Amino acid sequence: MLTDRNRLFRRIADPRMVRLARALGRLGSTVTMMNTGAHPDDEQTELLAWFSFGRNLRVVIACSTRGEGGQNALGPERGAALGLVRSRELEESARVIDADIAWLGHGPVDPVHDFGFSKDGKDTLERWGRARVIDRLVRAYRAYRPDIVLPTFLDVPGQHGHHRAMTEAAEAALALAADPTYEVDGLAPWRVAKYYLPAWSGGGSTYDDELPPPPATVDVRVEGFDPVSGMRYDQIGEASRGYHASQGMGTWRATPRRHWALHGTAPEGDILDGLPATLGALADVAGAPAELALAASEIAKARAAFPDDQAMITALAAAHIALSAPMGADFDAQHGHRIRQKIAEVEAALALAAGVDVAAWLQDPLVPGRSATLAVWVNAGHATLRGIAATASDGIAQKGGSEERDGLHLLTLAVPADLSPASRYLPGWARLGGNGILAASVTVEVGAITFALPVDLEEEPLLQPAASVTPSADAVLVNLNDPQPVHFAMTGTASAASLGLGSIDGLTVENADGHVTLTASGLAPGKTRLPISVAGAAGWQAKPINYGHIGRLAQVVPAGVDILALDLKIPDGRVGYIGGGADRVGLWLERMGVDVVDLDADAFDAARANGFAGFDTLVVGIFTFGLRPDLAAATADLRAWVHAGGNLVTLYHRPWDNWKPDETTPAQMVVGSPSLRWRVTRPGAPVTILEPDHDLLAGPNTITHADFDGWDKERGLYFLSSWDQVYQPLLAMSDPDEQPLLGSLVTGRIGKGRHTHTALVLHHQMDRLVPGAFRLMANLIQPA
Repeated sequence: MLTDRNRLFRRIADPRMVRLARALGRLGSTVTMMNTGAHPDDEQTELLAWFSFGRNLRVVIACSTRGEGGQNALGPERGAALGLVRSRELEESARVIDADIAWLGHGPVDPVHDFGFSKDGKDTLERWGRARVIDRLVRAYRAYRPDIVLPTFLDVPGQHGHHRAMTEAAEAALALAADPTYEVDGLAPWRVAKYYLPAWSGGGSTYDDELPPPPATVDVRVEGFDPVSGMRYDQIGEASRGYHASQGMGTWRATPRRHWALHGTAPEGDILDGLPATLGALADVAGAPAELALAASEIAKARAAFPDDQAMITALAAAHIALSAPMGADFDAQHGHRIRQKIAEVEAALALAAGVDVAAWLQDPLVPGRSATLAVWVNAGHATLRGIAATASDGIAQKGGSEERDGLHLLTLAVPADLSPASRYLPGWARLGGNGILAASVTVEVGAITFALPVDLEEEPLLQPAASVTPSADAVLVNLNDPQPVHFAMTGTASAASLGLGSIDGLTVENADGHVTLTASGLAPGKTRLPISVAGAAGWQAKPINYGHIGRLAQVVPAGVDILALDLKIPDGRVGYIGGGADRVGLWLERMGVDVVDLDADAFDAARANGFAGFDTLVVGIFTFGLRPDLAAATADLRAWVHAGGNLVTLYHRPWDNWKPDETTPAQMVVGSPSLRWRVTRPGAPVTILEPDHDLLAGPNTITHADFDGWDKERGLYFLSSWDQVYQPLLAMSDPDEQPLLGSLVTGRIGKGRHTHTALVLHHQMDRLVPGAFRLMANLIQPA
């Protein structure tokens, strides 16, 4: 629940007149366009902002994955947790440009998920299921009925395989969506009127389209400024894009982009040519109700009357009555969705014109088997309040009516006892509200029109377990070479007496009031999981996620501790870990038994002032030169420390992470660009060990090809493309039918010290408990 201050700040930052102006703007068009992509942040927000606010189109973003296979520039969330973050980021991004979202993929357990980078669209569709993806797009076409479909990317070599797959599927779904013999959930067929491709290259620092874009058939000219915000439309798009903070998005540009070239089937003067672009144009369609012309006229009056509340209410109420006139069956089949959408939009505008103001929040968490209270605050303004209700899914039900107390309407909810609290990936998000597993519905009467207004809760409603347990370590290492007891604590809302732990052969498990000790004796090498129960039933862990731009979330997963038993030799020496919050390497070094110090800003300043004395090795986490200005300012000191005998290990960086090839590292290193060419995406890609007798591969753990077995998602990315001759490559690898890349692991003697750079995704493999990643990391940190 928001604090009083947060609630006040939110409301003052979202004025009614701005929302009203936007609501009136929606009424200016009857056209829907859909932008398809593979990941949150694929949407072309600059162009979509123009379509939404400059042309008043209804914009729908169709996204196939939750981005769970990507990276996180904000914090440690990966996999399913990152999918939750990026889903919320897209929702907030869509809110800025007033767009709806159609999710085609439903998280990491769904076949259509983000499995990491791919260079091949056909391979992606094979992994997702080609028929499955096309079927889901057909469903989206029929449900949202877009007049225009525009994929964000071209299906060309040099582009991300997920992007290519979505573009191929988007085109293949067109014919099936219009085919009456193709059955999808009883949805009526729909023929998309216009399908465009970008007539621009998708090349850049990441991608490298091998084929030129198709010729332009229409030029979308972005004119002027948005009258509501005063911003350029491309700036609104970048503000929307800025909500993809986990991907480092959002750029201020001084010069505008005014032209977007699109490729369609034939030359056009405008993308809306031939479409019933307004209610007035729709009124001229054969079979249209005579009242449509009146509706168009009244909406024009309402828009012209802004900000005169009463005049807007009178005109909008008249438009609502006209829009509600009966339609013939043929007209309804082809255009009824446009009328129903306009009715919903008129109602939203009517409520704002009447000054209706609503806020809703949960006073208790949603817990299976318990009741919760939904609080709704309503300022009815010029409207008459007729009713308040909860709208819920998953069997959550309202018990009785609402009770008024202290200016609030309180509704009691019953949550089924058998409802799983596991995190959910909902199928869509609506710009008009009513989102999540729980929302409020406020019925009002305005100008003799009675309607229900959907209201989102102030924070996304989440299910919580009745009792949660949080182990202080979600995964632990048992070093069979030196089997020391492993300790972790269990906290949470569950009582210590109710907690139970499973059993594993070769492992003694002791639980002393929530303090657990694991002692290995004959434990077999490999991965296993220690489940945690609560009162004899499966336990749940709620992992909080909290970022200012998306609010508070929780990832709810079955409680347990993953265990990796391996033979690991740890070199002597003191290690400093310099991270930017984008990986957990420092934590893993500690769990490996390394003498490691986390060099946060204060500790780093102190160590730098002392010339990094006392440290044998410094490890720089991924992206950290771009995330830590203090580190970026210390490259000369790091270079001097290496020359004096220090061992520097840098994990992969992107070219834009403040990476300066001639300054960042002790000798020149160039990160390859575009990065698609400088990565190995297949986790099982063959690895050639170029220098098996090199110090870093020969000991203290002998690195063999077996250490590259069982890798997840990919081998590595942002490989080096060139480097100073002082460096030596140790490995070679490539994706199928490509030339071997040598820039995944390079090392060199610098003065008395050593610098090693790796583009292998060691941090991800450590999170996945891949034994070889720990063995290789132990070797890399050995003193120079």
